[in-house]
This record gives sequence, structure tokens and C-alpha cells, in this order.
Amino acid sequence: MGLERWKLNVVVLWFGQFFVMSGMTMIIPFLPLYLQFDLGLTDPHEIAVWSGLIFAGTFVTSFIFQPIWGKVADRYGRKMMLLRSGFGMSVVIILMGFSQTPWHLLLLRIANGTISGFIPAATALVAATTPKNRVGFAMGTLQSGSMAGSLLGPFIGGLLADWIGFRPIFYITGALIFTATMLALLIIKESFNREAAASRPQASVLQGFRQLGKIPQLSAMFTVTLLIQFAMAAPMALIPLYVQKLHGSTENLAFLSGFVGSVTGMSNMIAAPFLGRWGDKYGSGKILAASLLGASVVFVPHAMVNTVWQLLIIRFILGIFMAGLLPSVNALIRKYTPDGMESRAYSFNTSAMSLGNMLGPIVGGTLSGWAGIEGVFIFTAALLFLNVFWLRQALRRSRPTKASA
Repeated sequence: MGLERWKLNVVVLWFGQFFVMSGMTMIIPFLPLYLQFDLGLTDPHEIAVWSGLIFAGTFVTSFIFQPIWGKVADRYGRKMMLLRSGFGMSVVIILMGFSQTPWHLLLLRIANGTISGFIPAATALVAATTPKNRVGFAMGTLQSGSMAGSLLGPFIGGLLADWIGFRPIFYITGALIFTATMLALLIIKESFNREAAASRPQASVLQGFRQLGKIPQLSAMFTVTLLIQFAMAAPMALIPLYVQKLHGSTENLAFLSGFVGSVTGMSNMIAAPFLGRWGDKYGSGKILAASLLGASVVFVPHAMVNTVWQLLIIRFILGIFMAGLLPSVNALIRKYTPDGMESRAYSFNTSAMSLGNMLGPIVGGTLSGWAGIEGVFIFTAALLFLNVFWLRQALRRSRPTKASA
């Protein structure tokens, strides 16, 4: 006997998430260098400004367009949206390798955010095809693929940049995403009734947001996702400076900074399937609340460490608690979303994720200017801690009458 269909979907989409995230993060280590050596920028300030704009461009348009694609997915199916996004991103990223000016790269990054959506489509598809008593495990497993890609992508990108140069990495990235999408095309099966979907009243994006926003549990999930991404993104750009301060020298600084940045992903990747399985057994709400509380507590000693090795240990522990957040959120979104609006709910959640990625570095950089990175860690801990109480109140409320989209 082969794998059950839902398990096969999870396995294929695990590799899809891995390829997409590794492909998307490969460019992180060399983006400023690409601007300098291949696109002709020379002024350090100009390079920094363009790097920030190009990096943020994808998140801005992703924040805007994810709910639109979610509405289309609820009408025509998640697999179609997954294929649309995957093939579209593979083409756009390959074109990035042909960029001649920073404007070309910025416009292509904006286009990439506009057509993106592989991960929320994959999440919605797994949620729709997995038995309810195994959703936590499936979401945790899917999360581990995403984290593995995020972890290995920058490492692979850095190695390839030294070996083959910058432009070929975009071609490799596009090919990886194309491969992931072909796997989904050939293997993934989705039982989606378009006639039934067409017969439902089709709410606009704004109406859908209002309808879902009236469900307190979903509002809490979207906020948790925003705070998770904010918490991870706010100190990220400051970590190398913090490592330098703790290390006291420039020797092995790049290695140590990279290690500190990746160790959270390592523990997250390991712990996510286990915490997802516990969510199925004990309830995703309990795992989410415990993980939020644990993450808020662990952020505090970030501000009190005296050595890089202490920071490494704390970051590893943080990754374990972070592993219980997004899979639990995704499982609860499925539980509380009205039938026919699942893709839209996951798309709004992805928009919240993009907003956290945008706001985190801005607020973190501003706050660190007068409170230091230690202040950023304490501020993040306080936000997560307060969110624990709001989450518990939201999940205690009775669920509204289930309605179709």
C-alpha cells in the first residue's frame, strides 16, 4: 500500500516549501554585493538604501495581493493558485539575473510579491485535505520544510556566490521553484468542487476581511502571526552587531553571526513536527499559548547574555518555542474559518506575516537607537507576553455560527 493521499500531499509540499524558501533566501547574503559589483552602485549609502527598498518591495505587494489571490483560490481551487504562483515566481526570479539597473531588480521584486503565494496556497491545500485529527502534525511537518529551506538557503547562496558568481544564482533559484511546482502539478491531488464554490455568495476582499474579522479567534490568529514575524524580524539586522559586541573582536565574526542567525531555524525545524503532533493530542490552542508564553520568557535573557555561546543557547531554545507557533496558528485557522473561505483566511494570515516582516526591522532599528538591541528584546518579550492573555480570552469565546463564503 502506498502513502495515504493526504500524507503524499504533505511530503510533496514539504519539498515544495523547502525549494521555494531555499530559493527565496539564497539571495540574502549577496544582495548588496550584487548591487555593487553587477549593477554598478558605488556609494555605500546608496547601496544600503537600494538594498532596503528591494528587500521590502516583495513584502509590500505580497501584503496587498495575498487576500486577492486567497479569494480566487476559494473560487477556483488551491492547487491552481499554487501552480500560478510557483511558475510565475520561477520566471520572475530568473529575469532578476538579467537585471541591468537597480530599478529593474526593484520592479521584479515588486512583481514577485504580486504573484507570490505558493506557501499560503500549500498551507490551505494541506489544511483542506488532511484529517482534522492530524492537522497539527501536518502543519508542523510543513513548517519544518519551510524552516529547512530558510536555514540552508542563505548558506547555499553564500557558497554559490563565491563559486559561480551572482547572476547564475537567480537562474538556479528559478529552476528550484519550477521543479517544486512541477512536482505539485504531477503529484498533488485536490478534491475541489468548483460548482459548489461557484454557488456560494462571493464576498469581496474587503467584505471577506470584515466577515473573518468578526470571528475573535481568527483576529487573534492574525495578530499572533504578525507578532511572531515582528519578533523574529525586529532584531535580525542587529544580531551581527550584538554578536560583535559580545565577541569583542572581528575574528570569525561572520561565521558566528551566521551561526547565531541559523540556530533558531535548526531547533525550529527539529521541534515543529513534534509540537504539531502534541497539538493534535492536547489541542492546538494549548500548544500555541504555551509556546507564546515560553517565547516571551526566553526573549528576556537575550538582553542579559555576556558571551556569544550563551546567546547561541538562548536562540536555540527560542526556536523550540517558535516551532509551536505557526503550525498551531494554521491548525486553529482551519478550525475557526467558515467553509469556503479557508484560502482567504490563510492569505490574510500571510498578509499579517508580510506586515510583521515590514514593521519589525523599522521598529527594531528605531527602538535600538535609544534603548539598544537589549531594549528591542525586552519590548518584543512584553508584546508576546501580553498577547498570551488576549489569545486565551479570544479562544474562550464561543465560535460564531458557521457561514459559507
